[in-house]
Amino acid sequence: MGDSSNSNVQKAEELKLRANDAFKANKFSQAVELYDQAIDLNGSNAVYWANRAFAHTKLEEYGSAVQDATKAIEIDPKYSKGYYRRGAAYLAMGKFKEALKDFQQVKRICPNDPDATRKLKECEKAVQKIRFEEAISVGDTERRSIADSLDYHIIEVEPQYTGARIDGDTITLDFVKQMLEDFKKQRCIHKRYALQIVLQARDLLRAVPSLVDVNVPNGCHFTVCGDVHGQYFDLLNIFELNGLPSEDNPYLFNGDFVDRGSFSLEVILTLFAFKCLYPTGMYLARGNHESKSMNKIYGFEGEVKSKLSDTFVELFAEVFCCLPLAHVINKKVFVVHGGLFSVDGVKLSDIKAIDRFCEPPEEGLMCEILWSDPQPQPGRGPSKRGVGLSFGGDVTKRFLEDNNLDLVVRSHEVKDEGYETMHDGKLITVFSAPNYCDQVC
Repeated sequence: MGDSSNSNVQKAEELKLRANDAFKANKFSQAVELYDQAIDLNGSNAVYWANRAFAHTKLEEYGSAVQDATKAIEIDPKYSKGYYRRGAAYLAMGKFKEALKDFQQVKRICPNDPDATRKLKECEKAVQKIRFEEAISVGDTERRSIADSLDYHIIEVEPQYTGARIDGDTITLDFVKQMLEDFKKQRCIHKRYALQIVLQARDLLRAVPSLVDVNVPNGCHFTVCGDVHGQYFDLLNIFELNGLPSEDNPYLFNGDFVDRGSFSLEVILTLFAFKCLYPTGMYLARGNHESKSMNKIYGFEGEVKSKLSDTFVELFAEVFCCLPLAHVINKKVFVVHGGLFSVDGVKLSDIKAIDRFCEPPEEGLMCEILWSDPQPQPGRGPSKRGVGLSFGGDVTKRFLEDNNLDLVVRSHEVKDEGYETMHDGKLITVFSAPNYCDQVC
């Protein structure tokens, strides 16, 4: 019995070393599988659970990371890395109060850890800000629109400005093409024109329902693009391969336009400008990254402050709340950023009735639309992300039957081939940023 137990411990350690090598090679899914095997052989080693938590974090599976780190802490309550890994996962989810507790514990165990000190300060600052905002917050009915207080007409354009210009109130194709060239050279457009684009896009977006019906005539094509995540040059590549958006060449960009990449502002201004130019040639859906909490953590807020101003941060947050949540193409194809629901029987009319003009809630239909993922096994399970859920092919099949639909198209997950088909061909995931996070995956 002892020999067998020792053998398992030794094999588990060998698997851990292989998993560590896979992790170092950025093969995070492979690392998770190898840590799985090590844990099967020796589940009482806190290091294996904490390491797997780190790999889950790299895969953005923050819910799984929290579960693994919690198990590591249960095995060894004095293991600082367990608290650190859980705190990092909470931080990535925007759960600053939970993260703060874990980093405080790391500081108690390892008072001289510089990274823990930095993250602790970051959490303390975020929690302080949340408490301040809660203290001064007003109800939705009292909240004033930032967009209604802004007027691009009164902003002067300096004579020395040499970039793209809009004459009057109408955005033209010539302006958009010049803007694209300016962005290529990493020149920003004037604040007046940026404001004009965003305000005019807002007027168009808030006029549509939460679920938009799209009609594509026979013989015509329609392009659905997944996450772009601030990859402006990938966006240009899509247009070079497939043509610029127009009424005759319509696109649907299915959320997560911003964050992570370095050119999120350029991406969103480009998409909004085409929306203004061709309202039925450019459809836009909200993703989970079109939200204040994600933009604060993953880069868009800082980028907008740097390139434009704090006012634009507030304005984008407001306009993102106007983005519709789902589209149905020719009454047969349901297109949504994340996925399906924790309950059966959801009808398209229920989605159309969602009051979307708010920050995404932590549960309910709107949350699940933005956050959920498909799973290979039937039924429903907890989300690896810690928000939304995982849903199987049987859930997809029932939703399609209930609503007389043929197909679900969604985004939200990195796919090496750019797309993946699941659930007996009834669900397709589309991801459109090959240079995700400014690097090739």
